[in-house]
Amino acid sequence: MAAPLPLIFRHPPLRLCTHHLLYPPLSIAKTSTKPFSLISYSPTNTRSFPIVNSTQVSLSLSLSLSLSLSLSFSPFGKRIVEQLLAKGFAVKAGVRNVEKAKASLPQDNPALQIVKADVTEGSAKLAEAISDDSEAVICATGFSYGWDLFAPWKVDNFGTVNLVEACRKLGVNRFILVSSILVNGAAMGQILNPAYIFLNVFGLTLIAKLQAEQYIRKSGINYTIIRPGGLKNDPPTGNLVMEPEVTQSATIFPHLVLTDGSISRDLVAEVAIEALVNPEASYKVVEIVSRPDAPKRSYEDLFGSIKQR
Repeated sequence: MAAPLPLIFRHPPLRLCTHHLLYPPLSIAKTSTKPFSLISYSPTNTRSFPIVNSTQVSLSLSLSLSLSLSLSFSPFGKRIVEQLLAKGFAVKAGVRNVEKAKASLPQDNPALQIVKADVTEGSAKLAEAISDDSEAVICATGFSYGWDLFAPWKVDNFGTVNLVEACRKLGVNRFILVSSILVNGAAMGQILNPAYIFLNVFGLTLIAKLQAEQYIRKSGINYTIIRPGGLKNDPPTGNLVMEPEVTQSATIFPHLVLTDGSISRDLVAEVAIEALVNPEASYKVVEIVSRPDAPKRSYEDLFGSIKQR
């Protein structure tokens, strides 16, 4: 495995690109003048486990480094865009429904550009949306429940793979994926966990996500995979808990296993952005929730405590 590439963020304007798709991708930029692309998955359900929804946004930012992202244009995707803009990124947002995105995102910010994009339409079209000035990608895609049992595979598997291939075509070597806790529930001995069963009832969602994760890890791209617990719309409470993925039964390493718990969408968006600027986040899979009794730790410490696999 190649050594992680350090990310150096300066403070020039950043471009963010967002696209609203039925199935969303997303990318972010690295330490150059190229944009970063991002895809975001943002369930609208507030249960103790994440549920995906049907919108997508693609953003392209540049912060002396350019950033281009695609994400699901949902409350979560909107949060990522807003936080990126607040940090001085220029954002190009790729969405499936441009008009809807324009109604939800600020139109008086010259750092924001909105374009149309769709992760299900193949890597060539995604590459056009991301463009060759991007340096990173954040993917947080999701689907809406319906009668199409292949929807999780179209979005969370093939859509993510399309996004990775678009990055490879363009030479974008930084990829952030927002996935889900319990994705590897089978390896953890959690196949009877109610959340694992529920999320796989609709088209084997977690299995589709896991296969996409495996593709990313074998692609050679510099990745960070973030697996949040149940997503909440409430403001963040408590402190962030970050643990490595567990590839053996939860009974062997119970202190490292996150099989439940929740986290604010605001905090997940923050973690995704921090992963972009923190070299310690490269080539890692992290699982996150928030807890009131957890000690407060810096992102450098949190990411640094996770070993590469």
